[in-house]
Amino acid sequence: MSLDDKEDVVIDNPDPHFEPIVSLAPVQVVTLEEDEEELVKLRAKLFRYDRESEPKEWKERGTGEVKILKHKVDGTCRILMRRDKTFKICANHYITPDLELKPNCGSDRAWCWSTLADFADEQPKSELLAIRFASSENAQKFKDAFDEARSLSVSRVEASKSAVSNKSIGENNNNTSATSEQEDNEDSKVGETGINGDVTNDCLHEADAKEESHDTKQPVDTTQSGDTNQQDDTKEIVDTIETDAGSKTPSDSSANVTQQLELMTVKDK
Repeated sequence: MSLDDKEDVVIDNPDPHFEPIVSLAPVQVVTLEEDEEELVKLRAKLFRYDRESEPKEWKERGTGEVKILKHKVDGTCRILMRRDKTFKICANHYITPDLELKPNCGSDRAWCWSTLADFADEQPKSELLAIRFASSENAQKFKDAFDEARSLSVSRVEASKSAVSNKSIGENNNNTSATSEQEDNEDSKVGETGINGDVTNDCLHEADAKEESHDTKQPVDTTQSGDTNQQDDTKEIVDTIETDAGSKTPSDSSANVTQQLELMTVKDK
């Protein structure tokens, strides 16, 4: 084979492509950042202050991209940082009104702050953190985004406090109106009771008046009428005796009178 024939030979691709025997569908990884928007994203190196070591010192926690995220619904902001390659979380905590960035060792490329609850280790833990950027421009961008997130957190807390105060005021007003309505109902009941009492008193007064008028009527004097009848009977007997006296003797007349008087006495008894 000549040299010219060697030049015409086409060299095959050393990295051939083979179709996989099993085809796997792509898996969507959920990072829990889908409902948040990035305020800033910068590359930096993170440190934490180890208080348990002897002597106490700053220890490197990881190098990677740090983000300040804002939730789209409730407006909360947090700092999230993952390590390179492993993507393990090395900082994850909310930005609260009490957080404040301070220069670290007088450098314009580094900041430090303290948080009460960092969830990098899946458990809330108080940490003193420091971060260093490659340039002062990146450090300033981070501080601007941090201050913006902090102001949003302050306004959110004030709004929640005002909402709670307005709710308490509304509840107090409702309680006051309910109390006033109850007092009005009680007053109306008292008024109705007074009216009923007046009606009852009028009825009692009328009944007393009737009883008094009945008591003031003069009773029938049965004794006087009886005496009058007795006197009339005696008068009739005497008249009869006197009439008979003219036709009878005096002795007969006296005997008749005596007999009539005895009969009257027995009748009265």
